[in-house]
Amino acid sequence: MTTLAIIGGSGLYDFNRLTNVQHHRVETPYGAPSDDIVEGELNGVRLLFLARHGRGHRLLPSEVNFRANIFALKKLGAEKVVSVSAAGSMREEIEPGHLVVVDQFIDRTKGRPSTFFGSGIVGHVMFADPVCPSLAEQLFAAASGLGIQVHRGGTMMVMEGPAFSTRAESKLHREMGVDLIGMTAMPEAKLAREAELCYATLALSTDYDCWHESEDDVTVEAIIAVITQNVNNAQAVIQQLTEDLPQERGCGCATALDTAIITDREVIPPRIRDELKPIFGRVL
Repeated sequence: MTTLAIIGGSGLYDFNRLTNVQHHRVETPYGAPSDDIVEGELNGVRLLFLARHGRGHRLLPSEVNFRANIFALKKLGAEKVVSVSAAGSMREEIEPGHLVVVDQFIDRTKGRPSTFFGSGIVGHVMFADPVCPSLAEQLFAAASGLGIQVHRGGTMMVMEGPAFSTRAESKLHREMGVDLIGMTAMPEAKLAREAELCYATLALSTDYDCWHESEDDVTVEAIIAVITQNVNNAQAVIQQLTEDLPQERGCGCATALDTAIITDREVIPPRIRDELKPIFGRVL
């Protein structure tokens, strides 16, 4: 049975048809994940749900323990991850309420631990294409098949936050060719690649940032209103995705570590081998 992880708001796992529901509190070398992980089954797919900011939205983007989150999902057997993320639109045609299946990121975060490597093991994964093309295509097909307004492809700028952009920054991002701006996809996507997980982002366009003439200011109230409307769409997409999700992985994500590790295996500390077995065990 394929195991698909969903990272996003806590409301995403309120499926009427979800069966065999369990809650997991997972220990990791990096501390606790954002919250307990909810497990269930839907259409023959094992699902793992994690509220990125914790239930009740307690964590700032900078406070999310991304390493613990990805480690915990991998430890529980995740093979694929769909990240559901709110984002500001930098393009007229990506209207508030639209969905976007992102394919590129620009990382402008600061000081967030972004790798499982270190402490005696050195490696470098390929990251030119940070999103799994197979999972992204399946996600797009699920959304478009439901008649939901969805865009295929786009670049998301990931900023530190928690403040929104200045007008000058917003205009600069548009000039750089950015399609969306968010605060949480990095280093999540990098860590997913190191963990050999297929990863795709379903972005929920919530506003036009502050570059657009219709936006005097970006407000939390306006964003929450659009997110609330989009939760049902996101749930529908996930449900459709589980109906059509292939059992086999035909991409290269599952073998991302094959040529990544540089360190001589004989000098890797035994403690690190043991602690990070869920991540590196296949190649060590």
